[in-house]
Amino acid sequence: MSKTLSASVLSTIKSMQQCETDEHKIYHNISDFVKEPANKATLERIANEEYAHSKIWEGYTGVTLKPRGLKVFWYTFLARIFGYTFAIKLMENGENSASKAYDELIEQVPEAAQISKDEQEHENALIDMLDEERMQYVGAMVLGLNDALVELTGTLAGLTFALCDNRLVALSGLITGVSATFSMTASSYLSAKSDGDENALKSSAYTGIMYLITVALLVLPYLVFPRDYYIQALGFMLVVVTLIIFGFNYYISVAKSLNFKQRFTEMFLISGSVAILSFVVGLLVKNWLGIDV
Repeated sequence: MSKTLSASVLSTIKSMQQCETDEHKIYHNISDFVKEPANKATLERIANEEYAHSKIWEGYTGVTLKPRGLKVFWYTFLARIFGYTFAIKLMENGENSASKAYDELIEQVPEAAQISKDEQEHENALIDMLDEERMQYVGAMVLGLNDALVELTGTLAGLTFALCDNRLVALSGLITGVSATFSMTASSYLSAKSDGDENALKSSAYTGIMYLITVALLVLPYLVFPRDYYIQALGFMLVVVTLIIFGFNYYISVAKSLNFKQRFTEMFLISGSVAILSFVVGLLVKNWLGIDV
């Protein structure tokens, strides 16, 4: 079969064969640690179909390919750390670029039409099956993260110019942050409980954990930099804020198929606005009270 195809077409087919081979192994690895029976069965079915596709392409290339270890390790690692929803969606997003290649192959390779259809069915099946626990608590995670970003960014920014001492800012930030974590967790639990949420405790735990992690990351620059390098600590803290907003919104956008740019811009503008207002308040209060720490 390979003799009737051009070198460029064979190269495209070999690339697809490699992707199918890699993804067969990745789906198989993920299915090994997924506990939900329905999700596990779906992943195993897709893994088998990916294997079947690779064998079809092998009929054209005449070459048996092995999974690329680094790619398999990377997506399996992502699935374990960040959840299989995120890892699979990220991988499937990469497959979207292959649709044009399938269209170009159909005239010369009849099987390409069926494989393209199977890939579309994979995407639909995945959307239906992705109900892992952590994705059910995205709202709770957003609440904890966003509240900590808005409150702590503003608080630390105001304290930076009011105190001009990194250790004092860190001390005040930690006391405020830990106290706020307990308060937010309790409020989240009571709110969810009053709404009849059977998983109120778990939901509030996600909120509290995200809040505490955010507090630790925002206070860290004030502990790392020397006491009188408060401007540098503030600048680095704002970089950390930007990275947190970027990373979390990228994660949610991929896992939930949402608009990343819109979510990132919205959260960034809110946190940035609060920080700027707090700078002004910190300076005004310091000058009004005549305090020079």
